Amino acid sequence: MAHIRRALARRALPLAVLLPVAALMAAGPSLASEDGGGSGSGSGSSSTAPADGTSGSGKPTIVLVHGYWADASGWDRIVESLQARGYPVVATANPLRSLSGDADYLAARLRTIEGPVVLVGHSYGGAVITNAAAGNPNVESLVYIAGFAPDQGETAFQLAAKYPGSRVTDDPDAPVPTALNAVPLGGEPTNVDLYLKPEKFGEVFLSDRLDANRTRVLAATQRPATAASGNEPTRAAAWKTIPSWYLVATDDRTIGTDNLRFMAERAKATTVEVDAPHAVMETNPADVTELILRAAGDSRPSLAETGTSGRTAVLGGAAVLAVAAGTVITVRARRT
Repeated sequence: MAHIRRALARRALPLAVLLPVAALMAAGPSLASEDGGGSGSGSGSSSTAPADGTSGSGKPTIVLVHGYWADASGWDRIVESLQARGYPVVATANPLRSLSGDADYLAARLRTIEGPVVLVGHSYGGAVITNAAAGNPNVESLVYIAGFAPDQGETAFQLAAKYPGSRVTDDPDAPVPTALNAVPLGGEPTNVDLYLKPEKFGEVFLSDRLDANRTRVLAATQRPATAASGNEPTRAAAWKTIPSWYLVATDDRTIGTDNLRFMAERAKATTVEVDAPHAVMETNPADVTELILRAAGDSRPSLAETGTSGRTAVLGGAAVLAVAAGTVITVRARRT
């Protein structure tokens, strides 16, 4: 009988080890899928979207549209986060020449994308998506990131002047807003490109939230916009028929926070408020990504949460229980 008990004890110890190992092996594939399949080049699949912006994953394509005094590189960290979750992403160039022309350009780009689209616009890019999405059945969600959401007949410049808050000018009667430099393009006096003055860039665009070096780089690489683009009336208001989400930057000194709130409320958008400047992608990329994921119907925990997902937690709990069970078996066997 003593021999049989010693044999049971020897068998119980491997069982105590194998139970938690088996549980962790079961959790392994799930953990890989939670973080986009891993970052190693040797993995069987990649989370990076194909070049044409489409994907066989069943996820919508996220199309990102920048606004004034920025370019598509402003979305870099958001693109990385979305791609890590398996979303196909297109950060398209916005010409910044005229509202109708910019919207037509984007509409043509959208027609090349198969399947559902979540369309995201920052700043003036919001006005562009408002026009470009009209009549496109593939666009299932609009996301405004401190962006213009004009109604038919409204202009971006009119909306920025509706309520106080914008610091683009401190003299409403000045021929050129005082924070801007105008570069003549020939022809009519109003045919100009508008740049934010380097000494005003940090205050107006970034609310002095970034360090001086990064601010200087962004000011030096800004893309200008024509005055005509901000003065052209909107032809369509896609937010009237397409569900919308809105991020209000509560320290927006470009459009003005109260103007953002007005547009978000009017559009009946699902709205979040973030303590951030107008260029919220630079200071709060996780908040921007989180709202886009909500608009895309992603049910996983937000990027702001540091805990594990529900499935990972369950599997982790199973592993803990397995370890505990194995320990109990070992102790009991040894006692007998």
